[in-house]
Amino acid sequence: MNVYPLLRPLIEHVDAEVAHGLAIKALSTGLVEACASRSRSVDDPVLATRVWGLDFPNPVGMAAGFDKHAEVCDAMLALGFGFTEAGTVTPLAQPGQAKPRLFRLTEDGAVINRFGFNSQGIEAFAQRLERRSRQGIVGANVGKNKSSEDATADYVACIERVARLCDYLVVNISSPNTPGLRALQARSQITELLERSMEARARACGNDIRLPPMIVKIAPDLDDQALDDIAQAAVATGIDGLTVCNTTIARPPMTSRHRNEPGGLSGRPIAAQALACLHRMYQLTGGRMPLIGSGGIDSGAEAYARIRAGASLIQFYSAMVFHGPGLVKTIKHDLAACLRADGFKSVCEAVGAAHRPAGRA
Repeated sequence: MNVYPLLRPLIEHVDAEVAHGLAIKALSTGLVEACASRSRSVDDPVLATRVWGLDFPNPVGMAAGFDKHAEVCDAMLALGFGFTEAGTVTPLAQPGQAKPRLFRLTEDGAVINRFGFNSQGIEAFAQRLERRSRQGIVGANVGKNKSSEDATADYVACIERVARLCDYLVVNISSPNTPGLRALQARSQITELLERSMEARARACGNDIRLPPMIVKIAPDLDDQALDDIAQAAVATGIDGLTVCNTTIARPPMTSRHRNEPGGLSGRPIAAQALACLHRMYQLTGGRMPLIGSGGIDSGAEAYARIRAGASLIQFYSAMVFHGPGLVKTIKHDLAACLRADGFKSVCEAVGAAHRPAGRA
C-alpha cells in the first residue's frame, strides 16, 4: 500500500530540508529497505540494459543530491532503482550555504536549492562505501570545496579516494551554487580537468580492477557554442559519458511564492529545457557515448522521451518530493509499456530513436 499520499499533507508542513533529513534517517534504519526488498517485484525484462559494461536491471536511477553523504545507497536500490548516485562530495567537510536553502514549489512541481555542496568530506563518504556489500550499481558524484584555489586538485583528491569503491564516477562542474564552478565547463578548463581526472582514476585503480566509467554532469544553461566545446572535449579526452543535465538558473513561468529564490531550479518546469539540451548533445557527440538524461522527469512517458532523445539511462530526484518513493515503480511500469507499444525489445533499441529516419525506429 502506498501511504505517501496520506503523509504528504503532513510532510509539506515541515521545513523542506528537515523533511529531507528525516527521510534519510528513516531509510538508514534498514526497515524501509527490508520492507521494500520483501515486496519488490522483478523488473520487466524489457527494461534490462547494459551500459559501460555494467548490467542495469532497469535504466531508472536516483540522481545525486538526495543521498549526499552515501548514507542510504542500498536502501535506494531496494526501492527499485536500477542504480543510485551518491554525492556531491567534496574533499574537506563544509557546511554549505546558510539556511533556508531548500524550497518546495508545490504548485509548479519544482524545487529550488542553494545547498552549495554541503558535505561531510570525502573520507566519511568513502568509509560508508567501503562498508557496502557492493551489490547493485552505485555512482559517486564529486565536486570542489568552496574555498579551494585549485579546483582540479579537489576533483583529483576525491577520485583517487573513491574510484575503487564505486561503479562509476561523475565530475560535477555544473552546480550553480558554488562560485566559479560552472566556469570549468569552458573548453580550455574542461580539457585539463578531464585529463587530470582520468589520470587520477588510473592511479587509483592500477591494474587490479576495471576502471569505473567517468561521466561529466553539465548545466542546461549553456549556449550552442559551449555545448559544442564540451562535446568536442568529451570525445577528444575519451571520457565515458555525460549527464544532461543539472539544475538551471533560468526561471520559466511559475506560480509558487518561492519562484524567485536564488539557486538551482529542478523539477517539472525544466523538463523542456533539459530535453532540448539532451537532443543537442546527442547530435553533437554523434551518439558515440552514453548519456544520462536528467532534469524534470516525473513519468514513464517523460523517461521514454529522454531515451528516444539519446539517453541510455535516466535519473530523477525532485519528482519524488511530490510523488513519494512509489514513483520509481510507476515510471518503470509505464516506461516498459511505452517501449513495448513501439515494438522495442529493449531499452538499447530505443536509445536515440528520435534521431533516426521514420521507419527505422
